Amino acid sequence: MRLTWLGWAGAELEASGASVVIDPLDDAGAVFAGFGRRAAGTPLPRVVPPRAGAAVAGLVTHLHRDHADAGALAAALSPGAPILEPPDGGGDAVERLGLAQADHELAETGLARRPVAAWEPVEAGPFTLTALPAADGTGDPQVAWLVAAGGVRVLHLGDTMFHGWWWRMAHRHGPFDAVLVPVNGAVVGFPHRTPPSPLPVAMDPAQGALAARLLGARLAIPIHAEGYEIEGIYEPTPDAAARFAAAAGEHGVPVRLLEPGESIELSAAPEDDRKAD
Repeated sequence: MRLTWLGWAGAELEASGASVVIDPLDDAGAVFAGFGRRAAGTPLPRVVPPRAGAAVAGLVTHLHRDHADAGALAAALSPGAPILEPPDGGGDAVERLGLAQADHELAETGLARRPVAAWEPVEAGPFTLTALPAADGTGDPQVAWLVAAGGVRVLHLGDTMFHGWWWRMAHRHGPFDAVLVPVNGAVVGFPHRTPPSPLPVAMDPAQGALAARLLGARLAIPIHAEGYEIEGIYEPTPDAAARFAAAAGEHGVPVRLLEPGESIELSAAPEDDRKAD
């Protein structure tokens, strides 16, 4: 399987001539538009697009604008390909405020959208796409995505906070040939989540390294690491990717830092290490 990191949390995975995309981002400056801070003064992550019109499915870990860019998904998908996303968590307009922008933009595209619950598999082309548990630090619905094809398993963790499902995920679906791990440990002060918490809403480098170890990752790739910082609203850990690499090394987990647009070829774990799907 070929993995291309698209920058921020985006990834494109290719196998047997087909591809899927996860959380691609095109308009990075639109992410904080709801706070009146489109781009001015906000450091933006460097992102690149996936192949146009090629993906047999678009996977969304959650409906925050930096993970659910309708334009990026629409450009990447082949005709009729669906968007797979977490189930709706319900709630009133205030509870759903963090989801409203992406949800509205996705609805405007007219693309097919399918909610997928944790542990549910979906077949698309040569891929088995399985939603796995994740915990969003602001309480919004989120899943991780396992992409399997040709014996290779890649796990994308979105921007989950640390949780207790790691062992079940590893037991049921491991070993994982690569795990894309969010590591920026952002502390947020969103107006619809008050009073604010001093705890990070996504894993910090040390938590991400521990999660990679618990999952038994054959290779860990830091994502959701560089870019975005608004004082009092979104405050990430500095140098998160490098700190993650150092922490993962202490756990004996191999790490690969990728540049946006960089690709690697992944092979399956030895048969003796495999569990049945």
